[in-house]
Amino acid sequence: MSSRTRIVLSRRWPGRIEALLEEDYEVWRNDHDQPMSAAAMRQALRRADGFCPTVTDRMDAGVLRVPSPRTRILANFGVGFEHIDLDAARRSGIVVTNTPDVLTDCTADLTMALILATARGVASGDRMLRAGDWAGWRPTHIPGVRVSGKTLGLVGFGRIGRAVARRAGLGFGMRVRVLDPRPPADEEARDLGVEVCADLDDLLETSDFVSLHCPVTPKTERMIGQSQFRRMRPGAILINTARGALVDERALAGALRSKRLAAAGLDVYAREPEVPAELREIGRVVLLPHLGSATQETREAMGMRVKENLDRFFAGEEPPDRVA
Repeated sequence: MSSRTRIVLSRRWPGRIEALLEEDYEVWRNDHDQPMSAAAMRQALRRADGFCPTVTDRMDAGVLRVPSPRTRILANFGVGFEHIDLDAARRSGIVVTNTPDVLTDCTADLTMALILATARGVASGDRMLRAGDWAGWRPTHIPGVRVSGKTLGLVGFGRIGRAVARRAGLGFGMRVRVLDPRPPADEEARDLGVEVCADLDDLLETSDFVSLHCPVTPKTERMIGQSQFRRMRPGAILINTARGALVDERALAGALRSKRLAAAGLDVYAREPEVPAELREIGRVVLLPHLGSATQETREAMGMRVKENLDRFFAGEEPPDRVA
């Protein structure tokens, strides 16, 4: 048996990062690159010194309830960690880390891509041309809505929310209104070119686009539901690149079918990889498979951040991105 520190990767990582890990660790890879079952994750906790989950691996108390686990660190590949029961990890003596900072810009870029795609009928036009249904230019064909100068409401104003605000305000001249438990002070808000909303109703009632950038907590889970859709401007557009559980997906489908909402752009879903059929059937929804951080540069940077946490931890030092 190898005496090297053993780590398990729950999914395949960029090849360059896997090769770097293999220089320093005994790496067990999930070569099938399919979600690991709860039983497989429990086995990994029993047999490996470190386990590297992704944001779609649900590590609840049932998974982490392993007698005398060999694993001492969960080095998460992703910035979000609501899929990990931190209290259960602490009870098992397992350290948890994440990968902050490195995916901010790419997720903000994708948010703007969804704003543009939903407003300008990009997906509808693409489907039409591929189906051979385009009869030529005409004045009433796929009338979208203008993005420049419109009002964007950001629910959550952390790193990604601020990056979106810069792009929307400076690049598209949008009026940006924000809501956050720790809002910027008046002077900072002026410097950032944003307005702070009094509450969620205020943001919903005044925004042409509503974009979600907050974590899932007991307070924010399904925070956007039927009553919130009723408060949104008729013809508004919802964008979600944060977490699917923030939105009541059935209520969203209803708001779209009734044309209360003009469109939605989604990169995340409540039960990934499941996407509700009622959303897939509505052509005014742009659906992406959780691509927020999906650039080669960012995914490699995330992997390097995980490696730094592992290296520091197994050297007996405090990992820089410890969350539990």
